[in-house]
Amino acid sequence: MKLLDISEVSKQTDIAASAIRHYEEKGLITSLGRRGLKRLFGPEVLDQLALISLGKKAGFSLDEIKTMFGPDGRPAISRPRLFDKADDLDRQIEHLTSLRDMIRHVAECPAPSHMECPKFRQLLRLGRQRKPQKAIAFQ
Repeated sequence: MKLLDISEVSKQTDIAASAIRHYEEKGLITSLGRRGLKRLFGPEVLDQLALISLGKKAGFSLDEIKTMFGPDGRPAISRPRLFDKADDLDRQIEHLTSLRDMIRHVAECPAPSHMECPKFRQLLRLGRQRKPQKAIAFQ
């Protein structure tokens, strides 16, 4: 098995060496030794880092991603958690779609002033809320 030093891993994954060290400190990946001062990793680290990147893009925290690895470092992903995350993403998409539609309307609104546009006023009310609410139907 050919070991990869941290700079090779960084180059192949386009992940900064500092991030790779951070993932190791958090227990997401494990180095197998050192060559001088450089950490050495097995080739499986490339798949592990790909899973970490995908998890982050999907909105999982590093602690949540850590639970996606079995004791042997191989993926062991909970399907129910994936369904829950997909549902969360659907809600975010719905909310962002509504927000996009409102912003487009405000940009095209013929009202003399944005403050005279009822849809803009609605958008302002949404901006005052701390948490995103369910998507608002916008026509």
